[in-house]
Amino acid sequence: MKRKIRLPFIFYALFCICGSLPALGEKILVVGGEAGWDAAVVRQGVAETPSVRSVPVMALAAGRGEGLSRGQDDAGPDLALGFDEGRPDLFSDRAGRYLVISDRTVSAVTQRWARTGTGAVHFSGSVSRDILTAVADAEPLVIAPLVPQALLAPDRRIGDFTLEFWLNGENMENGEQVLFWSSTRLAADGTHSVQRIQAFVSRNRLQWAFQNFFADPQDRDRLSLSFSGITPVTPRTWTHHLIRFDSGIGFLEYLVDGRTESVVYATSSGREGGEVFTPVTGLGSRLVLGARFTGIMDEFRLYSSFVENPPLQKYPRGGGRLETRFLDLGEGNSAIARIDARGGRVSYPAGKAGGRARVIADSGAFSFPDDSAIRFFARTSETPFPPDPGGIPWIPFEPGADLENLRGRYLQLAAEFYPSGDGETTPYLEELRVTYIPDGPPRPPSVIAAVPLDGAVELSWNNSADRDTAGYLVYYGNSKGDFFGDDAILGVSPIDVGKRNSVRIEGLSNGVLYYFAVSAYDRVNPAHTGDFSREVSARPLRMVK
Repeated sequence: MKRKIRLPFIFYALFCICGSLPALGEKILVVGGEAGWDAAVVRQGVAETPSVRSVPVMALAAGRGEGLSRGQDDAGPDLALGFDEGRPDLFSDRAGRYLVISDRTVSAVTQRWARTGTGAVHFSGSVSRDILTAVADAEPLVIAPLVPQALLAPDRRIGDFTLEFWLNGENMENGEQVLFWSSTRLAADGTHSVQRIQAFVSRNRLQWAFQNFFADPQDRDRLSLSFSGITPVTPRTWTHHLIRFDSGIGFLEYLVDGRTESVVYATSSGREGGEVFTPVTGLGSRLVLGARFTGIMDEFRLYSSFVENPPLQKYPRGGGRLETRFLDLGEGNSAIARIDARGGRVSYPAGKAGGRARVIADSGAFSFPDDSAIRFFARTSETPFPPDPGGIPWIPFEPGADLENLRGRYLQLAAEFYPSGDGETTPYLEELRVTYIPDGPPRPPSVIAAVPLDGAVELSWNNSADRDTAGYLVYYGNSKGDFFGDDAILGVSPIDVGKRNSVRIEGLSNGVLYYFAVSAYDRVNPAHTGDFSREVSARPLRMVK
């Protein structure tokens, strides 16, 4: 009784195991996952992201030069701090105009907590008294102009300008100071005045103060301005802050997340229409970030232009694209059975730092409810470097679906990434798994017949079962299994007869027993030649009339 139970169980177990394995002859090629992304040679707006899964994934690159603000003159930033270097002592100005000095209280956070790029700066709220730092009070992050062309260089009169940054405060307590700039201005009459720009927290809002920063055209009178946002800034949430100045009319505007919070005029009348006061800088100019502030800051930029429409979405609306090189499948005319994909999306709820990976796609359509998506494409070639790759069309496919008529030795894959409608979510791709069948040689004809004639043999056979058969080779010889004949008029064995299914081999010797076999070859260059068919024999005889 036990034997009767055990035998069906063994068959069932074997069925389950075999059902999970690739079909006979199938091979697997993996891109991504444990294999890594070295094969991804084209990365437009996408980058490897190490903090989403246990292995690096490909996702849209947040702020990698895609969504930088531009002024009306399309000028680049005067100061650009991305904080992507991974270590505070490596923080630097991308524009190359300012020196950046970090205090030991400053730290760097990873891509998971950054607003854009691969990192951000974290301020702890404490102030070091280390006398070895470059400034007396050892402020957390000090920025000093290096070249005379820098906007905050000493003794400059400034026209239009824009200042912007992303902020994620842990507490947003009264008195926390986010930004502090200072210099000393020497007036024409010989008097000195202290200049300051401050941004500090008051009642969960940023309060701005510009002290003696604006001067009339003759540099006789100074103007101080102060204003505050009207919308409370929620702690532990990313908010975008922007100050911009139009020197033509003295218009100074403060925006939070693209919404106007305050408008003032640097004019003699305090409104539009008076004499315009423009910014001037004095000696000892330095900018301090993060003093007495606890939280994260990202993408701090200064422009010598009035930025009209700063992009606020985390990911570029145009998306990004990944392309692999042509991947070698080992055999020409290999058949791609299917391409599976694994991935999902990274969500940043309510603009908070620390995105959460959600694995919600394992092949099938990579389209998510928030309109983020990945679209997949493939194309094949018989050479690794086709002379005209642009002439090879990309074929869209859905991961996991059976593929037809996709053949070649070399396979190239592409994926287009699209963010969510609000630009806050990116899809990610963890792995691509290609199942393919290397193209072996075509099978030989299953039926072959030989009819002896006078000095010849008439051979015929049926077609090979393989659709890509390009022709047949006929082998002959006068010993069993020895096909090295050379006396036929058509030539030395083997004889290429093309796609014919019969041939008369003349020039043979009567009375000699000859052995024959047929093999098929395919269209690949170089061609695959299959096995011999069943061997047949015939003895040519002189016909008696």
